[in-house]
Amino acid sequence: MTKWKDQSGPPSPLRAKFGKTGVERLEGHPAAKRAKVDGADIFYIPEFLTKPECRMLIASIDASCRRSTLLTDSPDPDFRTSDSSDLDRWDPKIRAIDEKVAHLLGIPLEHGETLQGQRYRPGQQFRAHHDYFHEDQGYWARMLAEGGQRTWTAMIFLNEVEQGGATWFPQAGIRMKPKPGLLLAWNNMRPDGSANPNTLHEGMAVVAGTKYIVTKWFREGPWLR
Repeated sequence: MTKWKDQSGPPSPLRAKFGKTGVERLEGHPAAKRAKVDGADIFYIPEFLTKPECRMLIASIDASCRRSTLLTDSPDPDFRTSDSSDLDRWDPKIRAIDEKVAHLLGIPLEHGETLQGQRYRPGQQFRAHHDYFHEDQGYWARMLAEGGQRTWTAMIFLNEVEQGGATWFPQAGIRMKPKPGLLLAWNNMRPDGSANPNTLHEGMAVVAGTKYIVTKWFREGPWLR
């Protein structure tokens, strides 16, 4: 297994506070289930979104897709091959979902990045990566100015996929198959507020069909200005 060097900052009381709040909120939610894994805070909620909400988001993604990008160049041209769409957070239908996710985790709305949609067609994938920022990288100064480190990730599957397309956490040992409306949320930090390498995850290649998801990332500071 690949050895990942952790260069993502020391323990942080602020990041730890966001992690603790999110865990408490999810543990108190009647529909939330904690994944039976060690070393990471991972939760899921079936049918968090309705089928009409999922269909609306799929249509919005299809209307404005572009090739997905990376913060840093990768020597692997197949590292991330999906399509992405930055959804309009001021559209009332999108804003309602934004607010629902933020309320679920107890995080102020202004700490949330724009809701991003992703589309994976057969053969498309996103190889194993962390959502938190590596603070030794050249992009960190810009990320610091734009709200700092990512704390929580909330991902929602919008449809079933004929074959493939699971989200896999190889270090934590969990694999989630796409189901319409299923929310998957995880704390990118350890309890002490340092980055958690066990949140390494992969969007596995779609074999047949098309996979649609939306992802909401939250920062330690306000992202929205």
